[in-house]
Amino acid sequence: MQSTLYYTPSNSLLFPLPWKSPKNPTSRTPKSSSNILTLNNSLRTQITYELEGGVNDGLESSNQTQLPVVIRRYGKVSRYFWNGNRVQLLSIDGFGGAGASFCFNLDRVVEVSSLAVRNFFIPKQVSENYMGYVKWKFLHRVFSSALQVLATQAMFRAIGIGYSRSLPSAAALNWVLKDGLGRLSRCIYTASLASSFDTNLKRVRFSTSLLFTLSIGVELLTPVFPQHFLLLASLANIAKQMSLACYIATSPAIHRSFAIADNLAEVSAKSQIQSVCFDNLGLMLAAALNMLLKNNQRLQVGLPFIVYPFFSAIDLFGIYQGLKHVHLQTLTKDRLEIILDTWIAIRHVPSPEEVSKGEDFNFMWTKGKEPWHIRIGCLNPKGQLPKLSMMAMQSVGDEDFYFICMEIFYQGLERTREQGILLCLREGACTADVIMGLLQACYVRKTLHSSRWESMMKASDSSDLVLKEWFKLIEDSKQCIQREFGPLNEQMAAVGWAIKNILLNTEEQARYSYIDD
Repeated sequence: MQSTLYYTPSNSLLFPLPWKSPKNPTSRTPKSSSNILTLNNSLRTQITYELEGGVNDGLESSNQTQLPVVIRRYGKVSRYFWNGNRVQLLSIDGFGGAGASFCFNLDRVVEVSSLAVRNFFIPKQVSENYMGYVKWKFLHRVFSSALQVLATQAMFRAIGIGYSRSLPSAAALNWVLKDGLGRLSRCIYTASLASSFDTNLKRVRFSTSLLFTLSIGVELLTPVFPQHFLLLASLANIAKQMSLACYIATSPAIHRSFAIADNLAEVSAKSQIQSVCFDNLGLMLAAALNMLLKNNQRLQVGLPFIVYPFFSAIDLFGIYQGLKHVHLQTLTKDRLEIILDTWIAIRHVPSPEEVSKGEDFNFMWTKGKEPWHIRIGCLNPKGQLPKLSMMAMQSVGDEDFYFICMEIFYQGLERTREQGILLCLREGACTADVIMGLLQACYVRKTLHSSRWESMMKASDSSDLVLKEWFKLIEDSKQCIQREFGPLNEQMAAVGWAIKNILLNTEEQARYSYIDD
């Protein structure tokens, strides 16, 4: 295949050829020693791109002159050559053209094939951790798809062995009980956790994946309780709709973390290709298991209950490990705490990858069990230290955009009394104010862990000595963060953190207004 461009000048032109070799003989001898090629109306210079040319075709001729331009495309390496009257694009990697037609290079075929598969599934410009994410996604999607096939078979089996009179009611109430309630629950769930999709993305994603796996288990129970088919199917569909809502809401943020060249649409498109192909492999796995057991009806009926524990465990393990490869650059309260604690300890700002490894997927009910938990929000009158809270509010001035005080909260079934640190933000507080406030709160927490403060707090958390030492601690920590905020902010931007905004949930977005009476 050749594509030739002919250039016919209207007037005689003189131009130098810097790539022309002085040893290269030519049928048109220049009239001067300046190596000038004359083009006139009777001469046509053709530039030919020979994409199928072999390496031997171009290098055997003594007229070939290498040009300093190499093209790498579709696994092939080609270079431009000048043969005296045209430019040729010839393969220089020994694959393609005449040379390759007589020699089969298996390693090269495997290399080109793997490159073609990679280009089909993987975006061109993504972060290094993307491949690890795709590998675990493959494990998750294959076994999740296989479980869904087995669950669907179980539901069909439940309808077949149920009471015949239940079929008309199933047809009439299917929309209301199954699809209708599922979509309504999806709307309620999405509205109630809208901000949590950003602030607790990994935790919410994993917890809803666990919910999705449990919903498949509920569907598998429908043949055991066919008279409750609609109830079980509706409950399972509600859980699936909630999981789907979380998946759709969190996917753009995950894809954005991989799109290093702002190619979010390409990453999203490749993700859909991966999901379709991996799901089809799961369908094939489920079909293969059914074919192996087609002659044993009893074992085929019990197959879903046998494989469910193993497939669901592999599915959840794949999701958990895949989320470990998601390095989000956005700042939340939890990620910022990890960064600030590391900064206070060793004066180093961890990268998004380092913070991702330290992020915990704990669930909502295990959050806040660490001593001196820091909370962003407004003071709860039921959890106040009356005198200290009052003095902390009185110390707020017009130039302050936050204040810090201690609070009391109760957690667990035994209602254990715990002490924490409260950061109250003022309306109009910017990102820098939030970082400075949380940094000061982390400094305060580090000091409160000392044995001196523990002994004072055990004696009385509202004595005059505690109040005096508390406000001295607040003043000292405030001076400290004013010196360190500049270097901290520069390092955070240098390692890739998005410091323009901090994502806070609904409770953390509460603000107070200052009134100067």
